[in-house]
Amino acid sequence: MDTQQIKQRFGIIGNSTALNQALNVAVQVAPTDISVLITGESGTGKEVMPKVIHQLSARKHGAYIAVNCGAIPEGTIDSELFGHEKGSFTGAHDQRKGYFEVADKGTIFLDEVAELPLTTQVRLLRVLETGEFIRVGSSKPIKTDVRIIAATNENMPQAISTGKFREDLFYRLSTVPINLPPLRQRKDDIHLLFRKFAADFAEKYRMPPVKLSDSAVVMLSNYNWPGNIRQLKNVTEQISVVENARDIDGEILNHYLPDYAKTNLPVLANDQSSTSLNERDLLYKVLFDMRNDLTELKKLVIKVMKGDQQDLSTEDRSAIIEKLYKDISPSGNKLLEDSYSSVKEEQAPIVADFDNDFEEHIEVEESLSLEDREKELIQKALEKHRGKRKYAAQDLGISERTLYRKIKEYDLK
Repeated sequence: MDTQQIKQRFGIIGNSTALNQALNVAVQVAPTDISVLITGESGTGKEVMPKVIHQLSARKHGAYIAVNCGAIPEGTIDSELFGHEKGSFTGAHDQRKGYFEVADKGTIFLDEVAELPLTTQVRLLRVLETGEFIRVGSSKPIKTDVRIIAATNENMPQAISTGKFREDLFYRLSTVPINLPPLRQRKDDIHLLFRKFAADFAEKYRMPPVKLSDSAVVMLSNYNWPGNIRQLKNVTEQISVVENARDIDGEILNHYLPDYAKTNLPVLANDQSSTSLNERDLLYKVLFDMRNDLTELKKLVIKVMKGDQQDLSTEDRSAIIEKLYKDISPSGNKLLEDSYSSVKEEQAPIVADFDNDFEEHIEVEESLSLEDREKELIQKALEKHRGKRKYAAQDLGISERTLYRKIKEYDLK
């Protein structure tokens, strides 16, 4: 079966080099039992590759179970994956088989694997290393023959460095990595996908398919598509249902593309951090980098003034501080302003007092951290939504289970 036949069988649209390369790797690894880690931004279609691998493998007649790890509460995920014994916890009225037991001789697809709690990651590592697991509330190991395919949109090196994901588990899962490109890197495929979705929705809603003008096709290709294929499908459905006209020009299409004007701004090539940093995190980073730069500059000023104060006259020191005040604090840095005023009025050395004030100022600044800001934001979100974690998590842009973990971590009420 060649690549084109595989695309037709599994409904894969596109001819980009990166997509074909990912598909070729999936086909080559399918006959083996090697673990595969599929990476890519949200909405790039990562759920299709595990189906391709399973159907082209010797396990195609076995069970195929897809598990969304981010949608299962932390307290029950071990029971879902590995099963539990009767009476092992409140509500465990009967013995239950987990997915790893049910999928014996088959394939398990762990979507959003980076959302697994650390304790569950340890259990999963044991399955990968020994092929054994233990039900919750039991001490008897159970053998299983399951192929594991995982997927994530997280920046895994960063998740490992922050302690969110185990490094040893990452290397066991990513024996063969497959990366799916974002839609903005598949410009020639965007119109093909739009036409396919338009035809599907025309059949579903029993209406003629929408068509794009040349200007609309250019606009479609130039858009950044932060939601990737999922967003493109949603936009196509909206246009198909809402618009009475079947010929769509650029002016009409522009109403369905949020912030289209911003998509032509320069972006960093191969910027992996953009998948894990939201706008709030980036803003914090910029602010703290600015603060650190200013701190280092102030330290340098103190060092220079301490070393050379014997050779400088009062007038020279006054001139230096005046220049620093104008250069690095145009908005009115209180510390430098007070020091400069002292020199101008009293015409006396101020190095010692400046140093003491500066060290006290630094001590206060260094107590600030991203954790403090994160804790404060979580607290405000909970207060805003009156303790309703679901809505607070949506407001913060994180999963409900991640919010629950943060609440426990910061001991928030």
